[in-house]
Amino acid sequence: MIITDPAAIEARSMEIIESELKTEIPPENKAVVKRVIHATADFDYAENLAFSEGAVAKALDALRMGCRIVTDTQMAKSGINKTAAGKLGCEVDCFMSDPDVAEEAKARGCTRAQVSMEKAARLGGPVIFVVGNAPTALLTLRALLDEEKVKPELVIGVPVGFVNILEAKDAILSSSVPYIVAKGRKGGSNVAAAIVNALMYQITR
Repeated sequence: MIITDPAAIEARSMEIIESELKTEIPPENKAVVKRVIHATADFDYAENLAFSEGAVAKALDALRMGCRIVTDTQMAKSGINKTAAGKLGCEVDCFMSDPDVAEEAKARGCTRAQVSMEKAARLGGPVIFVVGNAPTALLTLRALLDEEKVKPELVIGVPVGFVNILEAKDAILSSSVPYIVAKGRKGGSNVAAAIVNALMYQITR
C-alpha cells in the first residue's frame, strides 16, 4: 500500500528503523539516532554517533532557554525546522556568507568557517554550534575552548569528507564540552540539521 500522508510516512519510517536497529542505544540518545538514520537511510549512525555524558539533556535545557543556534553552512541552517525553533525562541544563524567574514578570511588566508566561528564566539549568551561541513570550524572551536573564549551549550560535530575530518572530530571528542559527534568520515549538513530537529521535536511535539 502506498502511503501519501506526510505524518504517516514519517511514523512508518520510524517504525521500520526501530524494527531494523541492531544496536542497543541509550534511551536518551535514541530519538537523535533514529532521526539521523531517517535523514540518511544509513544504519551506520547507530554505531558512529558519539554522545558526551548528558549531552541531550543539556541541549534540551539550552533549547528551552531559547539559546542561539549557529551553523557552519546555509544548507544546515535551511534544514533546521524554523517553526520548532520559533516555538522555543531560538534564533538560527549562519555567518559564512557575511561580507565581513569573507573579507577577513581572505585577508588572513584562512577559511570563512574559522572566521564565522570566531564571530559566533563573540555573541555572548547560550549557543549551540552545529558543524556539518567544515572541519576547520571544529578546530577553531577547540582553540577557542582552550583559550576560554567560548563555552557552548553543545557542539554538534558531523562534518563529512577526507581532509582534517578525523583530527577535527577528535579535537571535540577529547574536549570537555558537551558534544554529539559522528565518528569517522561520515556526516554532512543534512545530518547536522537532523540532530538539531530531533532535539527540538522532543520539546515542541
